[in-house]
Amino acid sequence: MFTFSVVDVRVVIARGRTDAAANGGFRNPHYGLLPDKDERQGLWIVGDEGVYLLSNGKLAEGQRALAVYADECEPKTNPDCWHYKPRYFGRDDGIVFIDAESLEAMISTNPEATHLRAEFATETMQLSVITRS
Repeated sequence: MFTFSVVDVRVVIARGRTDAAANGGFRNPHYGLLPDKDERQGLWIVGDEGVYLLSNGKLAEGQRALAVYADECEPKTNPDCWHYKPRYFGRDDGIVFIDAESLEAMISTNPEATHLRAEFATETMQLSVITRS
């Protein structure tokens, strides 16, 4: 299980919008594997060195997308990340696209939610919003 602050989720989505407005739209949700198909606003959950959210607005030359790490899996602040990521995300690197409109609708159903939770199984990912005290 990985959790991300709802505030951070909104910041990543907003950054994608800003980048898209400045640079001509959104990057391919299939991470370039299916060019010119389904370009739309969203974000990616990425698992490589840690697990993080990544904005998907198109970028200017040399610009970097905004990345926000899961509470449980930032390599610089959590040495257990190297054990946690393979256990709950998988040993291989991976990337999953999440549509922004659907994600924002889900978050809006629980106005008191503080975190987005992502749980991965062999072939699926389940998203939910939770409230932490």
